[in-house]
Amino acid sequence: MPLDEADQLSPVARRLYGYAAERHTFCEAEAAEFIGEPVAAAIAELAAAHLLQPRPDGATDDCPEGGARECWSAVSPRAAAARTLAPLALRVRETHDEMDRLRALLEGLLPEYEAGTDRRDRTGANSLELITEPGALQNLIRDLVASAESEVLTCHPGGGRRQATLEEVVGRDEAMLTRGVRMRTLYQHTARYSRPTAAYVERVAALGSQVRTVGDGLMRMILVDRHTGLMEVHDDVSAALVVREPNVVHFMVQTFERTWAEAEPFSTTIGPDQARSISDELRQTIVRLLAEGLEDKVIARRLGMSERTCQRHIAEIMRAVGAKSRFQAGYLLSAAAAASASVSASVSASVSAPVSAPVSAPAPTAAPAAAPTAAPTATSAALTNPAGAPGSDAPDGTAGTA
Repeated sequence: MPLDEADQLSPVARRLYGYAAERHTFCEAEAAEFIGEPVAAAIAELAAAHLLQPRPDGATDDCPEGGARECWSAVSPRAAAARTLAPLALRVRETHDEMDRLRALLEGLLPEYEAGTDRRDRTGANSLELITEPGALQNLIRDLVASAESEVLTCHPGGGRRQATLEEVVGRDEAMLTRGVRMRTLYQHTARYSRPTAAYVERVAALGSQVRTVGDGLMRMILVDRHTGLMEVHDDVSAALVVREPNVVHFMVQTFERTWAEAEPFSTTIGPDQARSISDELRQTIVRLLAEGLEDKVIARRLGMSERTCQRHIAEIMRAVGAKSRFQAGYLLSAAAAASASVSASVSASVSAPVSAPVSAPAPTAAPAAAPTAAPTATSAALTNPAGAPGSDAPDGTAGTA
């Protein structure tokens, strides 16, 4: 059996090779007598591995003048390896030559490609491109990240990302960071309670990536070197709009920067104060969206949490304001928001009004009636930390159920 078809030499072949190395030559009968069993198969095995070669004159240590018997002599392992590996080394050289030929052929088109992209950027041709095929989109993202030279900005709404997706991209992102490309990423607050997402953040942060989170208003997009952007397409998560028009890309960058300035750093270990702050911000965002009349599933999608978790938060808010229905809760919340805005406007007007000279105090009168906005103001205050829903509670639970 050829050596490349077997895991190792047989025990008899190894013993026979040691026997052969002690002698200049040997014949089969002598070796069989010494080893104590037939050696024909072992001789064939060693010969196939180029570890034995026949002695043409048939001479042995016992019969130097030769004879009719077929005799063999040992070959050093290094010489056998060189002879055995020669065909493989030839194939490797041929493969490398073919790789070099193809690389030169393809890279020879680089001047045409660069000239074409320069003309495209100057004229604005193909400044917007809609990609609806998922495979083509993934290939484009991979190529853009691989060609990034200075910076990649990304926004990922919808809470935690799928573990399979993170396992697919983490190696690519680590390679990009290792070659010195900066990366900043925005998630929604609910991503903090996704264990796969937190593990991913910990890995890329160790290489210098910066990650922050916000509550609402995050749009899915990728920006590479501030010259190419990808943004989400309405009602089609598998599609993307490729943007190369400089003014639109600049607008996307500024949108990212404004959101980044208001975002909170993503810490893989959340303390009680930070958890309370994030929980309160999520709750206030839900209050605002409820007041706008949005449905539970729409609110859940915008905040990147499960509909069930969102409904739990809404139930806590309804209890806090004493509402029996979502309609009533929306009315009370809208009234509270309007009252808060009215009070703020009155305070601003009072502060800016000119101060007049003091006058005589009028005769005492009955105490004024309570302001009609007291109830809405109390309603608004109750939302900061509703009964039965401590602010330190994680918005999605520490198990990452969003």
